[in-house]
Amino acid sequence: MRTVAVINQKGGVGKTTTTANLAHAFAIKGYSVTGIDMDPQGHLAAHWGCYRRDSHGVDKVLLGEKIIPQVAISARDRLHLVPAGEGLKEIERGNGDELLANRLNEALSQVANTQDFTFIDCPPASGLLIDYVLSVADEVIIPVAADYLALRGLSDIIETVKKFEKKFEKKFTFWVVVTRFHTRRKLSWEVRDKLLEYFPDNLLATSIRESSVLAECPGFGKTAFEYKGANFGAYDYASLARDLLNGECYREQK
Repeated sequence: MRTVAVINQKGGVGKTTTTANLAHAFAIKGYSVTGIDMDPQGHLAAHWGCYRRDSHGVDKVLLGEKIIPQVAISARDRLHLVPAGEGLKEIERGNGDELLANRLNEALSQVANTQDFTFIDCPPASGLLIDYVLSVADEVIIPVAADYLALRGLSDIIETVKKFEKKFEKKFTFWVVVTRFHTRRKLSWEVRDKLLEYFPDNLLATSIRESSVLAECPGFGKTAFEYKGANFGAYDYASLARDLLNGECYREQK
């Protein structure tokens, strides 16, 4: 099982959009996929049309009261959701407990033989929940919107990843994906070129184009693959899934 954390400390860069659509893309391809909503706001659940205010989820897993199959919801064919749960807010405000990270790791190991991918949608901040996620993740996807302000916080994220590599004595496979890409905007191309300069072996080949579909479909509890037929969002995330599957990085066109 590949365990992939989708993180960025900056909001509005497409973390949940990427988690929701990428996970669904793999499920459509026939893989067994679990999405874990580690954001107390429950945006992943809302995107998939599965949000319930009184739900239990990863909060109970962290507290050792439930295991993943007991809280997972069938969101789509071959796609399951572990909701955030109402108690996740209190856990986020806690003082930190290595036991909670161990419980999450143990819970994931119990379903490793039944799932091909687990995608973890993280909150737009650093803190305990990010710590717990990075303790169990094998791979990290960092969505970066195609604007310079999004670039500014990228070094902080990379430092966080490196800190946890040292702490947990492991090496993450990390990927960068360009989101909110405007093909007619010079700035978008400049940002992608800058990312290619910094991360030549980590920038996934597909850039996710800015799309009204990607902005609208969460309000209907749908992914791009279910909303308004063929669209750029569905095409781009299907392509991004292929990139992630094959480790296909962007190469500058000569």
